[in-house]
Amino acid sequence: MEDEAAPQSSATQQVRRRRVFYIPGYDPIHPRRYRELYRKEGAAQAAVSGYEVSLIGRQGPGSYGWQVTGRMDGTETEAEFDVLVWSDIVRDSMQLNIVQTYLLMMRTAWTYIASGTLWRLMQLRKGPVIAALYPVGMLILQLVLALLLGHVLGGVISFAVGRLALSGESTGFAVRQMVAALSYWAVFLTTLVVVLRWFRKVDNKLYVYYLMHDYAYSARSKGANSAALEARMALFVDQIAEALRSDVDEVLVVGHSSGAHIGVSVLADLLREGQVAPSGPTLGFLTLGQVVPMVSFLPDAHRLRRDLHYLSGQAGITWVDITAPGDGCAFALCDPVSVTGVAPVTGKRWPLVVSAAFKKTLSPERWKTLRWRFFRLHFQYLCAFDQPGDYDYFRITAGPMTLGQRYQNRRPSNSRIEVPMSKYTSTAP
Repeated sequence: MEDEAAPQSSATQQVRRRRVFYIPGYDPIHPRRYRELYRKEGAAQAAVSGYEVSLIGRQGPGSYGWQVTGRMDGTETEAEFDVLVWSDIVRDSMQLNIVQTYLLMMRTAWTYIASGTLWRLMQLRKGPVIAALYPVGMLILQLVLALLLGHVLGGVISFAVGRLALSGESTGFAVRQMVAALSYWAVFLTTLVVVLRWFRKVDNKLYVYYLMHDYAYSARSKGANSAALEARMALFVDQIAEALRSDVDEVLVVGHSSGAHIGVSVLADLLREGQVAPSGPTLGFLTLGQVVPMVSFLPDAHRLRRDLHYLSGQAGITWVDITAPGDGCAFALCDPVSVTGVAPVTGKRWPLVVSAAFKKTLSPERWKTLRWRFFRLHFQYLCAFDQPGDYDYFRITAGPMTLGQRYQNRRPSNSRIEVPMSKYTSTAP
């Protein structure tokens, strides 16, 4: 990639109306959380940066969304947000019992280890790989603790039952042994079940089961999309295509975390189908905290690799990839096209890889508060910065400049990683 990304358009007209399509990551929660996050953090950023952002909920049928009015740099901009929901697919994928989750853990670990993908990801960025190993380690630890506690309590109860049995003169040795053994196993198995269920009950604080299902979702099919996800992505294409036929100035697609690689395929389909007219709204693609290599490095991720290759050379879109080394859950500053090994020999335009530089854009006090809150930092891209730099989520989504205009003179981060690392580079289905 050249040091300076080619802008999609040199037009300087201000954005008066914008459609924003937000693609969440692997998240089972209702999308209203994103509306409330935008309301809260938009107000906080406006107070820091000296502009206005107001939000109202959208009524009526259709996809979930809200409307935003931004008053920045002397211009008023209206933005209509839609959340491209796939949380129901996520919830369905998480409907596994404890035993099934442990079997899924073993299958997922085997997929990443046996394919050589885990080792290559580790060479790329250790942070997200450690994050991926966290649920594996914690599930094993939970099982070990449950087994130990069950063994100790079972031994205690077995001993007590055996002592009581001794008081009966007519009780034979074999009978006493059998009663003690049955007592042990009854207490052992009961304790095992109770402890493991308790760990799952408090998973909203530990995120063990959640993260395990997250990493397992793509590993189940070795990187291929499920039929349900493909069908949903086709609907996303239709929604965005409809917006591109409207009279807005910009259509902006935002993909966060796992939503980034979904956005890659959705926009690749959109462009292949010729649904981006040169005379229509400007099309922008903003990826935040992406984890693309976790999927694109898998053996059967042919579709995603093909879409990365295609999208990276398209002139009809502006693609900006924002990550930060402080986010241990993302492949920070890794060009998802290049590291996957599918960059075009010539004509690569995207993505423009830019650092959100948390250590600079967050004050020392704020960074100290957040630095060990890894899950919260993974959502910082959608939040306010108290020392904002050239990345401002609210200026991008509610301000008067298109994504292409805002970053047309921005050089990619010098510390970006572009070395091909994936063992699998085939794009053939």
